[in-house]
Amino acid sequence: MMYVFVCFLVFNLLAFFAPKKLVPIEIYATCIFAYAYGVTTDLVLDLHYNLYGYLQKGFQWLSLLAVIMYFPSISFLFLNFYPFNKALGRKVLYILSWTLFSVVFEWFVVNTDFFYYNGWKLLYSALVYPIIFLILVSNLKLVRKIVSSKR
Repeated sequence: MMYVFVCFLVFNLLAFFAPKKLVPIEIYATCIFAYAYGVTTDLVLDLHYNLYGYLQKGFQWLSLLAVIMYFPSISFLFLNFYPFNKALGRKVLYILSWTLFSVVFEWFVVNTDFFYYNGWKLLYSALVYPIIFLILVSNLKLVRKIVSSKR
């Protein structure tokens, strides 16, 4: 479990020290959205449907800490370097690269027993990650539209 939190710490340090391409309101909106989206997803899929979980069944303070450390930092890193002004093929490759990273990281976390499946499969995650990344891009575009309409 310690290795998982070391990874979370590394993700947060990378996010903190990365050259920022997003403006502060975009970073804030991304992090809050990623946290809310992650918690909502976990409430439904983990606590309601019991498809997966953290550590053991039910709420865990360490799992809340993991969500706080993981979802915002990874979402920021993904969006901060997203190739908004590049060709569609480049965007697809970027999303597929992040999907591969996410699947490999999830496999690692499952093998540390920090995260467990109870009906969920890694294949489901591989299919869902591109959708999640597209939702993050769409949310950032919405934030940018809202901010630009206020000027």
